[in-house]
Amino acid sequence: MEKLSLNEIVKVTSAETNSAENILFYGVTTDSRKITEGVLFVALKGEKFNGEDFAQDAINKGAAAVLVSKTAPKIEGVVLKVDDTLTAYQQIAKSWRERFQIPVVSITGSNGKTTTKDLTAAALSSLGKVCKTSANFNNEIGVPMTLLEINETHKAAVVEIGMRGLHQIETLAQYVKPNIGIVINVNETHIEILGSIENIAKAKGELVQAIQSGGTVILNADNPYTLDMKKIANDGVKILTYGLDNAADLTAENISVDGGNTNFVLNYGGQKYKFEIPLIGRHNVSNALAAIAAGLSVGLSIEEIQRGISSLVATKMRFEVIQRENFTIINDAYNASPASMQAAIKTVAEIYDNRKIAVLADMLELGEISEKVHREVGKQLAENNFDTLITLGELGKFIAAGAADAGLKNIYSVETHEDAAKKILEVVKSGDVVLFKASHGMHLEKILELI
Repeated sequence: MEKLSLNEIVKVTSAETNSAENILFYGVTTDSRKITEGVLFVALKGEKFNGEDFAQDAINKGAAAVLVSKTAPKIEGVVLKVDDTLTAYQQIAKSWRERFQIPVVSITGSNGKTTTKDLTAAALSSLGKVCKTSANFNNEIGVPMTLLEINETHKAAVVEIGMRGLHQIETLAQYVKPNIGIVINVNETHIEILGSIENIAKAKGELVQAIQSGGTVILNADNPYTLDMKKIANDGVKILTYGLDNAADLTAENISVDGGNTNFVLNYGGQKYKFEIPLIGRHNVSNALAAIAAGLSVGLSIEEIQRGISSLVATKMRFEVIQRENFTIINDAYNASPASMQAAIKTVAEIYDNRKIAVLADMLELGEISEKVHREVGKQLAENNFDTLITLGELGKFIAAGAADAGLKNIYSVETHEDAAKKILEVVKSGDVVLFKASHGMHLEKILELI
């Protein structure tokens, strides 16, 4: 098994060290609770934590060395000191990633990243073992963490990249060095931070610009902002497009739902191919097309991609169907944007004829458009024949107001997770379908635990 050496870390981070010995590390961790014998512990700092408080404990638990800032207190053991531990962590991850000559797919978009990541990893699984981002660890800490998990058993990697501002994707892509980039969509998510949808598109487009000659960029033809990114691709980069509504290299037809699966026919290269994915919803067919395009980009056959995607194990709380004794829960509570909220409402309406209940809460980081888009969600519930709405949170009250204006009668706005659980159990009837969706920060999973 390949190991990182102390000398390599000193070289890539310009660290100072008290060790004359070139120690070999069995891994790198930033979590003092996950110390195993022979690892390097990197002490990260945040607004509410300082990993240096746990550095000595890491040594005592068996860490071979700790990497801390130059201002850290005295530590007994092998110590590496740097100006900034997060930058050093990223530099170590970049050096490690460069050891592996495997296909690396990076994915970004306003919503749908995690599902597309899961689908893409499944599509590539015919190559062999695939390293992929855990949960949604797609930020400046999570991306290096994923890169450091790559080892010699992996035949490909799928790395989700998020952003909260301009130049973040650009910076993270320098460590990832992807040869395939997928941009799923651009919508209002993060508009509070970036100010306009044009700025969001500019930020997402940084992934396209990171793909070098010989690589492939995969773009959603149904989103005008992503399709427009063709213009900023580097020379020598192959462009593949996919879509459900517009002309594209990969399209789908005959979409149908059967239980917890969705069937569709892929149109590609003048040929038609049947696919089945263990997810429900038209939006997930779009995500699957992106994953299929990635599989084709690494040279897999349609049959190999079909086999891989059918074995998908999706991340929890992503349109997860939970059958209770007498009703059905759709748990899509991992995150929410106006576009993904609309997709969830439409999908439930298309699939289920049963009485439908929506349990919705705030969509965060939407700035000045917050009230408007929350009211629109309420209107969409009425238009898609939902019977009952239960909202949580201050912005959730705007969903309730929009639904009431559109004619929905059974509306309840509650203050706590406990109140929401109590109300659900009061109103739910045998055969009902209950949709849960909100931004992750609203923690709707607490309601599910209560019911």
